[in-house]
Amino acid sequence: MLRFTANLSLLFTERPLPERFQAAKQCGFDAVEIQFPYSLRVEQIGDLLAQQDLKLVLFNVDADTLLQGGEGLAAVPEKREQFKAAVEQTLAYAERLKPRVINVLPGRCFDPQRLGEYQTTFCENLAYAAAAFAELGIKTVFEAVNSHDMPGFIVDTGDKMLDVLKQIGHPNLFMQYDIYHMSRMGEDCAGFLRQHMDRIGHIQFADSPGRGQPGTGVVDFKTLFEVIATSDYQGWVGAEYRPTIETAVSLEWLKTYAVK
Repeated sequence: MLRFTANLSLLFTERPLPERFQAAKQCGFDAVEIQFPYSLRVEQIGDLLAQQDLKLVLFNVDADTLLQGGEGLAAVPEKREQFKAAVEQTLAYAERLKPRVINVLPGRCFDPQRLGEYQTTFCENLAYAAAAFAELGIKTVFEAVNSHDMPGFIVDTGDKMLDVLKQIGHPNLFMQYDIYHMSRMGEDCAGFLRQHMDRIGHIQFADSPGRGQPGTGVVDFKTLFEVIATSDYQGWVGAEYRPTIETAVSLEWLKTYAVK
């Protein structure tokens, strides 16, 4: 079964963020996700969700300047205390909003000689987050991001995600599998999903290489969605693409694949 969420950070950007909740509901979504919700008060988000009868499935721990070209937060040794403060901020939002999963973005390392130090810091911070969110019954996920879009990203393949899981070994830690990012890395997404679905806590998608809606690139969504639908995966599938046309018009794929 496929249950789709609308990522309000990338979809419905024709409207201000508070208006995107209603737009998502009107287009048939029962759940949404937000990359970083912290520009809105948690009470406002709670009210918007209640008004539209929507569930907030996922949001991220703050990643500092990652999206502006910086290294991010979770792997930078000098930012350990800032990361812990970000986890506290996320906990405050999570207590009210009760997401299914919370994502921790690994970030980048621009100095190859320090890569090992960054990887160690990330694993320690990720273990800290997994333990903290477990107290609320919320799964912690982390994702690989392709190194074409973000050079220096310290986790950029499925195998590297598996390595992190093995190193940490926390029962509350899972992978977030992003079909767009792993397609950009040339990976066999269907094969990886079939083999490791039990260790995946959330799935996101966009077409590749342009990160548009399904049908604008080369990704075989028919096969991938069949793999997910026929598996034991109990989570949601997040539409995290950049529409090449008006968002509502870009949702033709939803009529084909959504199952109520």
